[in-house]
Amino acid sequence: MTTTRRTMLLGTGTLALCAAFHTRVHAADFTYKLANNLPLTHPLNIRLAEAAAGILEDSGGRMKINIFPSSQLGNDTETLSQVRNGATEFFSLSPLILSTLVPQAAISGIGFAFPDYATVWKAMDGELGAYARAEIEKKGLVPMEKIWDNGFRQITSSNLAINTPEDLKGFKIRVPPSKLWQSMFSAFGAAPTTINFAEVYTALSTGIVDGQENPLAIASTAKLYEVQKNCAMTNHMWDGFWMLANKKAWEKLPDDLREITAKHLNTSALSQRTDVAKVNDTVREELTKSGMTFTDPDKTAFRDTLRQAGFYEEWKGKFGDEAWAILEKAVGVSLT
Repeated sequence: MTTTRRTMLLGTGTLALCAAFHTRVHAADFTYKLANNLPLTHPLNIRLAEAAAGILEDSGGRMKINIFPSSQLGNDTETLSQVRNGATEFFSLSPLILSTLVPQAAISGIGFAFPDYATVWKAMDGELGAYARAEIEKKGLVPMEKIWDNGFRQITSSNLAINTPEDLKGFKIRVPPSKLWQSMFSAFGAAPTTINFAEVYTALSTGIVDGQENPLAIASTAKLYEVQKNCAMTNHMWDGFWMLANKKAWEKLPDDLREITAKHLNTSALSQRTDVAKVNDTVREELTKSGMTFTDPDKTAFRDTLRQAGFYEEWKGKFGDEAWAILEKAVGVSLT
């Protein structure tokens, strides 16, 4: 997809999203908030606008969802608290950050576990995803069936090109608030620092940290290329977004509105997965034109370093034999 065509598509999605934000439907029986931490132009928000419009139409105006992107309602930790207490009805959140409440949710984020997208979707639409949803439900949240895509995560840096695990020693890297992230980068000898995403750009520009790790789509939409010059294509973690609902707010909806809402959110999740894949096909070239330099490290060396450091044994013990067996069955290899 050309830059011009992609811009046009994003522009169309942005207009649709803005319309979803500002449409006033006085007949709505239920008006719910849906929060996320991503920019307006990210494929997740574009497809959420589509879902919100479909829900409004199919419900005959009875169900309206207002979308709040870019952490408008607070950072991830704050918004998770809001969705738990019902101040916000829906929230899309990474399993790894959700693990601060639901430890088992992080099982899908084990470093260097998934080799490709085919393996990811087979796992997350199958037994591994079902296991994670069951654990989430135990904490009083309602996850939609289909997880949204964030992508495979890559490491960016302001000054140092990452080519080997040794390059990470002493490297000050921003990580989200998750013990799994902190544990993995500590195993490499790096210096992980927890910073919520809303503050990442500033932290990078002021040198509080040397680098960060995120999928390329986020590096592009959040303009991280302005403050990061190198990108190592490590694919070190796959990350997604569970669409979470407050249980009381969800159960308050009549059966037909729950069915309509779940249908549109899950259908749009599948469409968003395709969108992210298309962006990934072009964004590396676009980021290169914006001044980023890319390297393609040997992932086996990174996995071996984690194994030797006891990372996999540690997390197998934390998740337990049942969860670990489901993960290894899903990825088709023994990690320990």
